[in-house]
Amino acid sequence: MSITGGDELVSVVYVSRAKADVGDDTLRDILTESRENNAQSGVTGVLLYRDGRFVQVLEGPRDSVQSLVATITADPRHGDIRIVLDEPIDERQFGDWTMEFRPVATPQRKLPRGFRDSFDDLDAAESPDSAARAVHDIGLWVKARTRA
Repeated sequence: MSITGGDELVSVVYVSRAKADVGDDTLRDILTESRENNAQSGVTGVLLYRDGRFVQVLEGPRDSVQSLVATITADPRHGDIRIVLDEPIDERQFGDWTMEFRPVATPQRKLPRGFRDSFDDLDAAESPDSAARAVHDIGLWVKARTRA
């Protein structure tokens, strides 16, 4: 993991796999705890879950985000944690949410040519540019769903 100390505002995105089945009660517990802790530490973001995979965007002061990533890494509910984006930001994309949650449905059929699955793109991201594009797309998706 390439997180270093500091007070700069950062966006860190990780992907992980759930080590056990995650039901509604577990997700509710994660969100309640996240919202309380994030409000105290100045962290905002969004958590996505689909088919045993988590994608989470965390935004805030580097020290707070670094501490949170260490906590998540030690959480026995997560496995195969991989940081796919760690970058300084000028403003938050999810500044209104101490932790927004969106379950992401699995496409029931193959996507038409020219369409991308940003969730899968982020999970498979091999470069910061592709990860940043997927995070941007996911942000647009979450905000559109929130307004609807």
